Amino acid sequence: MAKSAIFSLWLNIIVYLGILGSHVSHSRPVVPALYIFGDSTADVGTNDYLPNSRARADFPFNGIDFPQSKPTGRFSNGYNTIDLLAQQLHFHQSPPPYLSFLASNISQFLIRNVPTKGINFASGGSGILRSTGHKWVRVISFGEQVQQFSSVCSKISELLGPNAIANISKSLFIISVGSNDIFEHFDAKRTGRKYIPTLISTYETHLRKLYKLGARKFGIISVGAIGCCPIQRKSNKSGDCKEGMNVDAQLFYSALRGLLQKLSSECKGLKYALADAYKLTRLIIDHPERPVFKEMKRACCGNGTLNADEPCKKDSVVCGDRNTYLFWDQYHPTQQASYLAAYSLYHGSPPYVEPMSFGNLALLP
Repeated sequence: MAKSAIFSLWLNIIVYLGILGSHVSHSRPVVPALYIFGDSTADVGTNDYLPNSRARADFPFNGIDFPQSKPTGRFSNGYNTIDLLAQQLHFHQSPPPYLSFLASNISQFLIRNVPTKGINFASGGSGILRSTGHKWVRVISFGEQVQQFSSVCSKISELLGPNAIANISKSLFIISVGSNDIFEHFDAKRTGRKYIPTLISTYETHLRKLYKLGARKFGIISVGAIGCCPIQRKSNKSGDCKEGMNVDAQLFYSALRGLLQKLSSECKGLKYALADAYKLTRLIIDHPERPVFKEMKRACCGNGTLNADEPCKKDSVVCGDRNTYLFWDQYHPTQQASYLAAYSLYHGSPPYVEPMSFGNLALLP
């Protein structure tokens, strides 16, 4: 990308961050509904409904900047990227977690949410592979999330008729998954070239099933610079990124890009936007002179080295100015960083988001 284009992106981001909270859109949503799949980068409280899960964020200081300072199960000090992308798409709020229907009537839940908001299936700690996340005892894998969506399709067809099924093809399917697969395989000292083909093959199976169920618009978020999150940096005496893990993240992106190109040529009507979260993260980390975040190594909430020895919890040390931190906890971005990510997804262009932005994808008929 030319230097002028990079400067333009930075300028837009800075202006955007400067006006946060000054405007709430009352426009009609751009798509009928959002269907969200993935891990803790997209989870809005799924794991709150899994009593045995150890991958939870439904306690302070999580949610300290959420309305009423409420911990909601989001791995953030406030909203996450999915929430803020939903706002960009003119939804008043992002879809609720699928498992929340357990506390209500399933029929009423679907009638109330499917036609106008959608559903969030994402589960913190999960991965593309069913085996990923077992250390957290109970998570909902990507494949299981797709199965849940399949059951929803059957139910809404009964409840709402053919029109409800028809709006699925116009809705936006947002997927953010893969980080936990790389974390676990890298820790097991496997190389990316050996395990990433398995991840991509499994990813393809899940995408094809969603397509068969009616999905046509896919907003895919690849894996970020996960070797630069605080828990990985603290394992290096220098505090630098764990670049081997970042190499695997880039290999994953390249393979995922090839998969989507193949699917778009084979599956009639399939359209996609692919975000290179790695490049977006490095754009921030590699340009510390840009006035976006003052602290890009330490976690805002935690304890010990780089505030990353422990997860964020009630007795953690919490930073004062959370808007100046890139990372909220050992792994996840702050709300401010999520604002930036959502803006980039909605408005971005190659090489950060291709072949089109999430915003342009949503506008397709």
